[in-house]
Amino acid sequence: MMGGSFIIAIDFGTAYSGYAFSLTSTEKEIDPYVKPWGEELARETPKAPTCILFDEHGEFMKFGYEAQMAYVEMRGENARKHLYFECFKMSLYGTKLNRDVTIKTANGKSMKALKVFTEALRYLKEDALETIAANTEGRKFIASDFTWVLTVPAIWDPSAKQFMREAATQAGIVTKGKEDKLVIALEPEAASVWCKKLPAEGFITQNHGGDSLEHSPGTQYIVVDCGGGTIDITVHEVLDGGALKELHKASGNDLGGQSVDKKFKEFLREIFCDGVWDEYEREYPSEVQKMMYEFAVLKRKDEDLQITCSFNLGSLAQGRHRNMEKIFETVEGASWNDGSIKISKDKMRSFFIESLNSITESLREILDKDFNIQFILLVGGYAESKILRGHINDQFGDQCKVLCPFRAQEAIVKGAVKFGRNPEVVASRKSAFTYGIAVFPRFDESKHKAEKKYTSTTGERCKDVFKKLVEIDEDVGWDKPREYTLGPTEVDQKSMSFRFFHTERKDPFYVDEWGMEEFGSFIIDMPDTKRGMDRQVNLEIKFGFTEMTATATDMDSMSTASVKLDFMTKS
Repeated sequence: MMGGSFIIAIDFGTAYSGYAFSLTSTEKEIDPYVKPWGEELARETPKAPTCILFDEHGEFMKFGYEAQMAYVEMRGENARKHLYFECFKMSLYGTKLNRDVTIKTANGKSMKALKVFTEALRYLKEDALETIAANTEGRKFIASDFTWVLTVPAIWDPSAKQFMREAATQAGIVTKGKEDKLVIALEPEAASVWCKKLPAEGFITQNHGGDSLEHSPGTQYIVVDCGGGTIDITVHEVLDGGALKELHKASGNDLGGQSVDKKFKEFLREIFCDGVWDEYEREYPSEVQKMMYEFAVLKRKDEDLQITCSFNLGSLAQGRHRNMEKIFETVEGASWNDGSIKISKDKMRSFFIESLNSITESLREILDKDFNIQFILLVGGYAESKILRGHINDQFGDQCKVLCPFRAQEAIVKGAVKFGRNPEVVASRKSAFTYGIAVFPRFDESKHKAEKKYTSTTGERCKDVFKKLVEIDEDVGWDKPREYTLGPTEVDQKSMSFRFFHTERKDPFYVDEWGMEEFGSFIIDMPDTKRGMDRQVNLEIKFGFTEMTATATDMDSMSTASVKLDFMTKS
């Protein structure tokens, strides 16, 4: 019964997080169980807000709705003492990370990002194990009974993906030596795997007959994972046997659903000008939060909307401006409606414009290439918005079928469970970088710079030459290692050192040129020098997943050394 069949997948989102699990002992397809959240608030959502609360000493207190509620109910001084984080996942977007990066709370305190992520993952891990125990007649499970899957955006830097693995290890999800029990899955890939098996009735139909995603080999489609923080776009082709091949390296941006919320908040700041809104945010953070939650629910519709204006906001505004009707006289797109702020449908749409234009631009760039794309698949919580789906359909509906699964927010976590069971389902990906090592060939004045010349026991050599192992955009197969053979540069050489570099350039010549980044090194012993120059070292690199491992073997002494290549910058 034990083995790879018990899987827990954690979808750790910018705005919302959740998990799903599957405890089958067979390969039989069973829908993973997605844990519902928010019962204490008479809600039932497939994910909880990614909010975390620490006390003044940095001790973890609460996560999710509970953290939100507790923080919301705190007043003034008490609230200021605590550390409350929300949307902190965006601190990993587009940055070179190290283990000491800190992030700030809403009230300006800071904490190490690694600790915030670790505690959030620890909470989700414990909660998952408790939920499972409650559903299995009290059988005790521990973390190591499971294969864990953690989802990350495909467009993240490798260092951010590695950062998540580190946080998961510190959270006790996996232990040293058992790292392979944690699979890092890319969010759009997980969604793709899930949607590939959905029947036509699993999708929201928008003016076309019931379509499902084609499974036939050669089918090409775009997955747009519309999250709270990021828009993450991947292009897949179905291969013989149903595996997927990535056709275009992940693209996207940071204009997810929260950019719409931000625009709404800016609009409120415009309406309640002269510092009224700022004072409201400062004095009543919990009410602002309630308002934003209400907005998040309403933004799924495409119609005029009404947001309740709290008593406190009303009295602050009236204290400054006398009456409410007056405030709204000069506001375009909003009106005062007896205790509520009414926002017109057109105004609502305007909050989406920047985000939608960015998605359109990314999609157009892909569709202009010579792929043969039949479907655009919209997933993620932000895809539940009618305005977003309508826009993509208007822009591209005539050249592709636009599909969105009914529970767009759950597609990722359910797909992640499926992916954990069979990671080979993605057969190959596009390399995000050109990877290579530093080598020391014989000096050739027709092609090498004079200042790179040095003299060894075997003649003149050139240092810092880049030997390319994989080129950016090249297809790298799942788990197919690449092998290379290298020889010594000195007759009595006792060790060989390897330095690894990556760059977004196709063909650099030297490792110290612009755009080159060193991300790992190791040394291998070559104790047996009998054969002098006639020795060889085999280097094998797995460009597998989010992690890359390199192993070198000295063929004479059979000594080996290996390294997990480290993308996190040394702080």
